[in-house]
Amino acid sequence: MFDKYIIVTEGFRNTTTDGGTPDTVSGYELGIRLPYYRGLGLSMVESIDLIVDGTPVPAESLTLTVHGNSYAVTDLATVFDDRWEMGEIATLRVAQPGGLAPGSHDISVAQRLRISYMPVPGGGRDAKTLELPEL
Repeated sequence: MFDKYIIVTEGFRNTTTDGGTPDTVSGYELGIRLPYYRGLGLSMVESIDLIVDGTPVPAESLTLTVHGNSYAVTDLATVFDDRWEMGEIATLRVAQPGGLAPGSHDISVAQRLRISYMPVPGGGRDAKTLELPEL
């Protein structure tokens, strides 16, 4: 339904452990949205799959931050007291020492959502080419 809005084109960047020097790059992050017309409790987000330049990123290295609260993607099923609202941009952070090289990267995000009134899992997928700036 709102698949084309999952990946946010702004905010794709490498992350650092301290003041932002290239030798302290700890990973990278991008903004994502729900592909659903209502907000959902985080426990209803069954999976977030990320593929970067054709390579799947292990779920164990993903952290989702929603309105300042961060959760390991693998732990979302246990988060019963927080929600991700429709249109809200969450940050998907990847722990990867060295991050990504500056330049263009093909990004694909697929989400599997458990929606109470749907007999089959919902969700969506989006793919975009994003430009990673230099630090």
